[in-house]
Amino acid sequence: MPELPEVETVRAGLELLLAGARVRHARALRKDLRTAIPDLAGLAGVGITAVRRRAKYLLLDTTGPSILNHLGMTGKWREGAEVRAHDHVELHLLDGRRIVFNDARRFGLFELCRADGGHDALDGLGPEPLGDAFDGRVLRAAARRHRRSALKAMIMDQRVVVGVGNIYASEACFRAGIRPGLAAGRVGGARLDRLVTEIRGVLAEAIAKGGSTIGDYRQVNGLSGLFQNQFSVYGREGEACRACGSRIRQSVIGGRSSFWCPRCQR
Repeated sequence: MPELPEVETVRAGLELLLAGARVRHARALRKDLRTAIPDLAGLAGVGITAVRRRAKYLLLDTTGPSILNHLGMTGKWREGAEVRAHDHVELHLLDGRRIVFNDARRFGLFELCRADGGHDALDGLGPEPLGDAFDGRVLRAAARRHRRSALKAMIMDQRVVVGVGNIYASEACFRAGIRPGLAAGRVGGARLDRLVTEIRGVLAEAIAKGGSTIGDYRQVNGLSGLFQNQFSVYGREGEACRACGSRIRQSVIGGRSSFWCPRCQR
């Protein structure tokens, strides 16, 4: 499932296509994705003012209702006149372009926000990891609340900090030298401060590389991401650690496969 760097990459691509454009009409090509697709008739004539990201959600702000979109596992956006299998929503713009949301496995979301611009899916989310509100104090407070939880599970909790999924949690824990299964309450403040730095760093680097393509993820321009070529531990069970040569191990934490180096991470 796309994580924050992939969603941010898609956001940037959509912003180039949509910001400042006006919708002629929008329509759903099927009734539902993960949830029912709402009536899109009200989008006719609206202008698209911004394309934002909150956590792993995309938000298309318009002069009418804002649109909330989640890519799910296989969701993609593209520009093109041709109709393809699994096209579910299309935006026809006044300038003649057709922008399409396609989702083969239909785990994505395409919904309209409340009148106040919010949505139930966004309520109760934690701070953005690349924003000023996320720092060591956030993780120290979370570690006190979740002291028995595995550290990796804690930083993947969207109420603690948003957007840090399985891939980047594994990579950030490696860079911080912390074993992902260690109880959060056993991790000292200095190590949590370092983890904040490494979370920020790995996410920023992944965004610069267009995200990680594992399976179906593609950018809006159809290109793959490249950060998967730089993984230190994720998906590398049994391979040599790039730092020390030890064999990368795999374990299940919070129901997710986790990868770590037994020598570099303590």
